[in-house]
Amino acid sequence: MIEKVFAAVGLIVCLVFIARLLVGPYRRMKFDAWARGLWQRMGNLYRWRSSRKTAERVAEEAIRRARENGTWEGNVYKPKSFKRPPRDKLH
Repeated sequence: MIEKVFAAVGLIVCLVFIARLLVGPYRRMKFDAWARGLWQRMGNLYRWRSSRKTAERVAEEAIRRARENGTWEGNVYKPKSFKRPPRDKLH
């Protein structure tokens, strides 16, 4: 089954390259620009997901520290200490 999937993907790639060779330089340039844009969008999607997870984790840690290490007077947070947590605890 997996061999057929790889064969189909290989065939599609070959057909795209052949079609790219058959079109003129202007359409080839437009196709290449489109393919580069698609590749960059895929990379941005991955970076967006990983940075989103990192931001969520850091926010949760900040909320936890605010609950444990200080006092709240209304909507004002007063920490017990202004020391930053150790660097190894941030990551």
